[in-house]
This record gives sequence, structure tokens and C-alpha cells, in this order.
Amino acid sequence: MVKVLKVNPIRPEAERIALAARVLKSGGTVAFPTETVYGLGANCFSDSACSKIFAAKGRQPDNPLIVHLSTIKELPMVAREVPTSLEELLKRLWPGPLSVVLPKRDEVSQVASAGLPTVAVRVPAHPVALALIREAGVPVAAPSANTSTRPSPTRASHVIDDLGAKIDIVLDGGEAFFGIESTVIRPSGSGVEVLRPGPFTLDELRKHFGTTIVAESNHPSGAPPSPGMKYLHYSPKKPLVLAGSVECIKALNAELTKRGLISEAICTSDQVQGLAGPTRLLGSGKDIYEVAKNLYSAIRDFDQGSSDIGIISAFPEEGIGFAIMNRIRRACGDRIAEHPDQVKKLCDLLDSSRRGSL
Repeated sequence: MVKVLKVNPIRPEAERIALAARVLKSGGTVAFPTETVYGLGANCFSDSACSKIFAAKGRQPDNPLIVHLSTIKELPMVAREVPTSLEELLKRLWPGPLSVVLPKRDEVSQVASAGLPTVAVRVPAHPVALALIREAGVPVAAPSANTSTRPSPTRASHVIDDLGAKIDIVLDGGEAFFGIESTVIRPSGSGVEVLRPGPFTLDELRKHFGTTIVAESNHPSGAPPSPGMKYLHYSPKKPLVLAGSVECIKALNAELTKRGLISEAICTSDQVQGLAGPTRLLGSGKDIYEVAKNLYSAIRDFDQGSSDIGIISAFPEEGIGFAIMNRIRRACGDRIAEHPDQVKKLCDLLDSSRRGSL
């Protein structure tokens, strides 16, 4: 099994960081906590090391990785032609949950960049991640430390469940803070294009960068410029349905019960009153950051439970809610009931899919 090292998330033990850093230096893989989710890291300059990430995750080779630095001073090691105005902004915004796509240096692994001339870069705001990268002495390419298409890991136990003996070390620094992946942007004209929404919200981007364009969430062909744009992501193995309202949750639960299926509502404590059947709470609807933090854990717990189908509620697409809904839509695919009158048609679709899988 993978070697698991518990570390203090605020003051990580130097000898444990040094051990993990030696694994990175020797071409191995290390899972570690960031402020967003757990990442699976390898030396970003090594094709062979980065290939181990793709092999462990079962990740498609045209899905690029994000490179993590310990300080903005390392940016010239991986990126070229960084506009001075952008660099000045990043000095204020890093460390933090913001990744920027920039022209890459040739030294960055072609495997890590999926053959693209660009690379997404960030400085994570987590003492364990920063200590590991600093001790390793190289920028670290790191996607989320989960099996591809599955919900990202917010705890070390999620990493172990998914990847187990496929990787070398897990640094267990407790639960991730934000619970969803970083915002990814790239410079565009007088502003930026949002390739993946995240904890750094659209309002915050507009405040710092001016004009903000949200890219299409699906990248149709070729290597996408950012993770999270092309393939199925964040999904449980069991069907997950997006309900547009509490009324939709009730209608779905009633219809699925009539069909002999057990449904489980994934919702907030504000929404749970009056719901029949199993429920799994995301926290309070008054604290949308709590919802984000608990989202992937709740989906994973539902997947391991006894319910047949999960029903997850929609959230206002304001602030980090925009990123939450991006993740939920990708996890649910086309299984959506915006209004109660759409419930029967959706349940027919679910029945058809179940019969096809038997």
C-alpha cells in the first residue's frame, strides 16, 4: 500500500516533508493537500515522472496538468513572456486558488502540458504544499489526486480509496479548505478568459483584471487549454440528478419510490425539512463556502451508500456558487429536472439507462 505520512497542516514536520521531497526528486509521485483539493504531484520537468500521474489516475494524455510553485519568483522557471502588469497582479493574488495559463518554457514536460505551448501555473496557499515544493527544489505538476472522472479528493482517505498502491506517498494534512479546484484563467485582450470557475469568483476577477469572459465549459476537440473542460468530471459511479428546487427533489423522490428505487437527497440543512427518504447534508445554505467544502465528500459518501440514485439541489450562481454549479452540472450530465413537470421524463430516462446497464 501507499506510504501515508500525517503532517501538521500549519507547521508540517521537516523530516516528513524532506522524505516526500526526495521521492519527487527521484521521479516519484506524492499526493499532498492544497487549499482547494488534494493534488498528485511529480517533477514538472520530467516526462517519465509526469507520465506516472496519468497512469495512476487513468487520465487522458491530452488533458494538461497545473504546475505548482512555492513562490512567484519561480515563475520564470516555467513560463515566458509574462506581462509586467500581470506579474504585478499575481504578486498580490498569490498564494491563492488562482491558476493562470501562460506561454511555457521548453523545459516544462510535454507530458504535463499535453503537448500545448502553454502551461497553467499557480502558487497554492497551503503550508504543506509550499514546504514540499520548496524542499523538492522543482515546480510540481499536480492535478487532483483522484481517479479520472471521479469527485476530487478533499481528504487523504479519498486519495487512498482511489489511488492506493498506484502512488508513492500521501501527505495527510487534514481536510482541504475550499473543497473545489482552483479558478483557471488566461489573459485575453484587456482582461481574462475564465477557463474553469473556482473559489476566486467572477466579481473578484473583474475587480482585479477588468473584462472577464467565461469560456464554453466543453472543449470539443484537441487538447483543452485547462483541466476540467473536455472530459467527464466529478462524477460518482451511481446516477446523480440535478433538481432545480426543493419541489423537484420531492417530486423526484416520490416518482423514483413508485418505481422501486431508493433515492437520496444531497442538500442543505435549510432544504431538508419535509423531504422523505435518506438525506445527506452539505451544511447550511446560508454559508455557500461550507457547501463547496462538503460537496465532493457528500457525493463520495452517497456513492458508497445503499441508495440507488442521488438527487442534488441547485444553488444560486453567485460568488462561489457559480463554481459549485459548474461541478454539479458536470457530475450530473444531462440528468436535470429544472421543474416538477420534467420529473417523469427524467425518471423514464433513468429507467432506460438502468435497463441498458443490466
